[in-house]
Amino acid sequence: MRAVRYHETGGPDVLRVEDVPTPDPGPDEVRIAVEAASVNPVDTYFREGDYEPPTLPMIPGTDVAGVVDAVGGDVTEWAVGDRVFGTGLGNWNQGSYAEMAVADADVLARLPDGVSFAEGAAVGVAGATSWRALVDHAGLEPAETCLVHGGSGGVGHVAVQLANAAGARVVTTASERYHDRLRGLGADVVLDYHRDDLSDAVVDAGAPNVVLDHRVDDYFGFDADVAATGARIVAIGNTEQAATLPDVPAARAKELSVSLISMYNAPDLGAILDRLSALLADGRLAPNVARTYALDEAADAQRAVLEDSVFGKLVVEP
Repeated sequence: MRAVRYHETGGPDVLRVEDVPTPDPGPDEVRIAVEAASVNPVDTYFREGDYEPPTLPMIPGTDVAGVVDAVGGDVTEWAVGDRVFGTGLGNWNQGSYAEMAVADADVLARLPDGVSFAEGAAVGVAGATSWRALVDHAGLEPAETCLVHGGSGGVGHVAVQLANAAGARVVTTASERYHDRLRGLGADVVLDYHRDDLSDAVVDAGAPNVVLDHRVDDYFGFDADVAATGARIVAIGNTEQAATLPDVPAARAKELSVSLISMYNAPDLGAILDRLSALLADGRLAPNVARTYALDEAADAQRAVLEDSVFGKLVVEP
């Protein structure tokens, strides 16, 4: 089969398409004929060596969507021909930028009819991260106000939809060109993150009970300033190692809770994916695929996921 691999960590140029043996599933695994694999920043972290890849040479790719091609001897929930999507690959095994991929049976969910493989691949990391942040950690409730930083991003545009589906009032930030699209996904208030009075605008829209922050090193102090008393701040990403809280007494006075989370720590990814599958089937979750790439263009896709402003997700299609 054809697969993207890297033999040493480094920049995007270490990625190359190679002919490699088709993997066989283990007893608790499923082999998937890959139709789509979304591109995530975490894929680049493994490639660059910021996170240690499980082995070299390595096939990148965390998210997958496709058709079950073979099942291990202990697998009973999946059959050849099932349409599936999943996440969590490329962390403890080979990834999904390939014509075939092997995944644990319990990190997959059914891809509803009418949902494209590209959309299915786009749900994985974005959906599971959003669910863990908003549901598992923040306990977002109907009629609460939820602030989602970066609503046009891969996680952000899914989080806006999940918060809306939960019955929350959704406030988000994005470049002005994306405002109408975010309102279409359920955002009640969309604010340009470039504006000088952003903190005042957020408070005027309703001090948030929940904040989803993808750049906590930039916005930690901002989050504490705008949050309502008793708010829950959930941090899912950063660009620098350290994040500071300029006014600890003020944050303490608000009784704020802060969670720093990783999707990979989810005790049951499959259960989360099943809920996301139901939302996909009902049309309450519709991930946007901004661009698609061939396997030979994987390096371009990984550059773009870090450098380009796009609405939604980038996807590799073998």
